[in-house]
Amino acid sequence: MPQIFHRSFNTISLVSIYGSVFLLGGVGWAMATWVRSPYATNVGVARDQPIPFSHQHHVSELGIDCRYCHTSVEDSSFAGIPPTKTCMNCHSQIWQGSAMLEPVRDSYRTGKTLTWERVHKVGDFCYFNHSIHVKKGIGCSECHGRVDQMPLVRQENSLLMEWCLDCHRAPEKHVRPRDLIYKMDFTYKDVKDADGRQKYRDQEEMGKALVEEYQIRSKLSCNACHR
Repeated sequence: MPQIFHRSFNTISLVSIYGSVFLLGGVGWAMATWVRSPYATNVGVARDQPIPFSHQHHVSELGIDCRYCHTSVEDSSFAGIPPTKTCMNCHSQIWQGSAMLEPVRDSYRTGKTLTWERVHKVGDFCYFNHSIHVKKGIGCSECHGRVDQMPLVRQENSLLMEWCLDCHRAPEKHVRPRDLIYKMDFTYKDVKDADGRQKYRDQEEMGKALVEEYQIRSKLSCNACHR
């Protein structure tokens, strides 16, 4: 029986098979890279706001505590957005005639709420509770980054599931004393003993002690976040 296909078809078949494997692998790698990229996660993106509010100015330069504006962060799943009245507590006395703050004054006069663009947002299929994390010793800067150095707030971390799990699997790397939750530049060296000496050698030693003290039992089951 005469040969139907040329011998070169053997080589073409092998190249096609191996080429498809590499192509599929490349597509998978590209997709995995894309979903972790700033384009997909919005890391580093500073959103346009009705007023260019500077956390750097208010937190770092003026020393305003996070809880002055985010009043529900210790008691609620949501940190809270301050009402216009909170802004006017100060700005009824300072920068009263600033054109930049006219939307604030108009909101205060009319009672119409300012619409802020949310910067940090987990998926609609995820449940996140601020108060639980604060009570277990997770500082603001662990998730939000050094907002005290941000003229405009940007998303510091990906907020992907793998990022959450990194902390849940090793909370000792991130936990700190509850009374230092709001200290933006916190390190383990800030914790002193009764004699004023550095209490811990490193973050891991401090973290393990606090994990036991605060009875941290990080949940890794799906229904902990996907409810």
